[in-house]
Formats: sequence, C-alpha cells, structure tokens
Amino acid sequence: MRMQKVILILDNIRSMENVGSIFRTADAAGVSRIILCGITPKPPRKEIDKAALGAVDFVEWEYADSPKSKVESLKSEGVKIIALEQDKRSINIQDLPSAFSLPHLAKLALVVGNEVEGVNPVILDLADQIIEIPMHGQKNSLNVAVATGIALFQLIDSSKE
Repeated sequence: MRMQKVILILDNIRSMENVGSIFRTADAAGVSRIILCGITPKPPRKEIDKAALGAVDFVEWEYADSPKSKVESLKSEGVKIIALEQDKRSINIQDLPSAFSLPHLAKLALVVGNEVEGVNPVILDLADQIIEIPMHGQKNSLNVAVATGIALFQLIDSSKE
C-alpha cells in the first residue's frame, strides 16, 4: 500500500548504488514518489537496478534539475518539507513534533542529501523542519541509503501514535 502522503527528494546523491538502495527502501516504506535532483543518477542504470531489485518499476519517480525550485513548488502546494541533516537547527528525529506526523499533514517530503556535502544549505533554509538521527559511535554519520531508511520508517511509525 502506497503512502500517498510521503514524497522523497534526493538532493545531489552521487552513488548509483545508494540511489538503487533508496528506491528499494522507498518501495518497502510505501513512498508515493521519489524526486531525483541535480547530479543524482536516474534509471535505467545497471548499478541502480542491481541495488533496487526492480523497485524502480514500482515507485513513481521524476527528475528535477533544481532541488530548490522543486521544494519551493511543493511548499506552494502545501507539502511540509522535512530535511534529514545534522545542523545547528536540527532536532532529534524522535522528538519530531506531532504537527509533523502524517495524521496531521496532507503530505510531507523528506529531503536527503549528498553523501559528502549533505543537504544543500538553501534547501535547509526552505525546510519546515530539520531532523537528525542521533549518533552514538565514533563516526558521526550514516550512509545516505541507511539514514533514509531509518528516517522513513521513523516517520511512518510516528504516524501510528
């Protein structure tokens, strides 16, 4: 069952394997659409297909050259934008206010960013909320595909409360 309320925006993801993994996770989470932006590779590519295991055939996707324009367009349609990024303005994903949970929103878009640079600062400024996943080890980040899966399922689970 697709969660018509969830859109996923990939902001300049470099790795085709990460894009494929994100497609597979998005399918499992019931994401309605993925928006590939900037340098993010687009299907069909064997490296994407290998990790996606066919999910590119089940999850609607589109390409947008400018993530900023796409986010502005979605905001004008009433979509709440949540960026996943470690930032001085971010809050722990587990502390996301109930106003941002799915029962309260018509739609939300989760933005995930480049594996090295993160989400573009312009997009962070446009976001309605910035969230982060707490880190407990020596490394202070996760692979973008792993982080996307954690965030998607946390957002879905928080909607059941």
